[in-house]
Amino acid sequence: MEFNKVTPEIIEQLKVIAPGRAFSGEEINEDYAHDEMRFYGQQLPDAVVEVTSAEEVSAIVKLANEKNIPIIPRGAGTGLAGGAVAKMGGIVISTVRMNHIKSYDLGNLTVTVEPGVLLNDLAQDAEKQGLLYPPDPGEKFATLGGNVSTNAGGMRAVKYGCTRDYVRAMEVVLPTGEIVTFGLKVPKTSSGYSFVQLMCGSEGTLGIITELTLKLIPKPQETVSLIIPFEDLETAISCVPHFFLNKLQPQALEFMGRDIVEMSEKYLEKENFPKVVDGVEAGAYLLVTYDGSNRDQLDEICEQTGEVVFENGALDVFVADTPDKIRDAWAARSQFLEAIQAATDELDECDVVVPRDKIAEYFNWALTLQDKYHMAIRGFGHAGDGNLHIYACKEGDMSLEEFAGKTDQIMDEMYAKAIEMGGEISGEHGIGHSKVKFLEKAAGETKMNLMRGIKQVFDPNNILNPGKVCERCD
Repeated sequence: MEFNKVTPEIIEQLKVIAPGRAFSGEEINEDYAHDEMRFYGQQLPDAVVEVTSAEEVSAIVKLANEKNIPIIPRGAGTGLAGGAVAKMGGIVISTVRMNHIKSYDLGNLTVTVEPGVLLNDLAQDAEKQGLLYPPDPGEKFATLGGNVSTNAGGMRAVKYGCTRDYVRAMEVVLPTGEIVTFGLKVPKTSSGYSFVQLMCGSEGTLGIITELTLKLIPKPQETVSLIIPFEDLETAISCVPHFFLNKLQPQALEFMGRDIVEMSEKYLEKENFPKVVDGVEAGAYLLVTYDGSNRDQLDEICEQTGEVVFENGALDVFVADTPDKIRDAWAARSQFLEAIQAATDELDECDVVVPRDKIAEYFNWALTLQDKYHMAIRGFGHAGDGNLHIYACKEGDMSLEEFAGKTDQIMDEMYAKAIEMGGEISGEHGIGHSKVKFLEKAAGETKMNLMRGIKQVFDPNNILNPGKVCERCD
């Protein structure tokens, strides 16, 4: 793939399109060189434009298409697969200033937002309306446009589904600069191919999202969380299928080992998880949340949960039933990645999803890679939907080159094992550029060619986020 450079003349044109919001050279903030995982590349783009409208996006894309210059859409830069890194230079279109919640349609239970609205901001605003936006990715300060572009999952996916399940319609700028609308507010359709679903998870390779219409639900009246300690991780994970066999419907169901809990509590300087129960050391935990219409309903569910988990090895059940207690219970879980990052010089992440009944087998197998590669392996995950986050961590005086070589082998083994068990190589973080080679192995030639064919139809000049999802940067 060969592209033209951004010339001083093009910079001047960008400044006309977006006065005071087009940057180049030393004006570009270093944050635009990378996403949350610096390990997946650090390269400044040739220019950054912080857009405020679909019309500005359209004008920039038309210019880039005419001049054969790459365009990289970017939200808050919280991605974990290198999807917003300008590996081939070009122009980053930042949507951070398109951050307005435009309107609610209470009759149809939808909200229309700009793509730069933060997940946290919509969650809080919807709550004021007595509504809930169910998708709940761990990074609350990601943009909604980024969530849709990666089909972010999160902790509530076990009950409510992923981001794509809440996208009704979107405004999109195509690589030609044409502004189109995909989808409508209606809750169902059988009208040809679904462009909305195609855009979800496309990571900015097919079009640039400039507006979203999202589905909301009435906010549940009551919520309760349970911390459930077990003697070991295998017993904890093996308990998970029994929630579903007994028709329990948790809003969130997470698993974690004691080591990662202690790392997070040390990072937060606050302890909330019991370490010893009736003289028995707790080695792992399930963290469960239920929501419902009234307290009596939740009390009954908690009682039934207690019966189920005690029959399957739980040491105890600790109930958090006030907003403060619930917040404290989830505080450690919310900081797992940050705690791991604080404890290591460098890390690489595996974001696989496997069938629920394979979680324990897969996770225990992954831990055996520690001895094989002499590398620390940390992990946790969404027990309710089989999505695991496993990290290979650099320790000691290992060079970055040696670390990169070992993690490449580790990730190759991890993804191959997930596929062998009937899983996928990414549950919610997307492919970006860092996982393309693994997707090629997992998907096979036919599926990869179909994806590349779709990309070619949408973007014949390949200017939109080149080198991502279905094609390599190298």
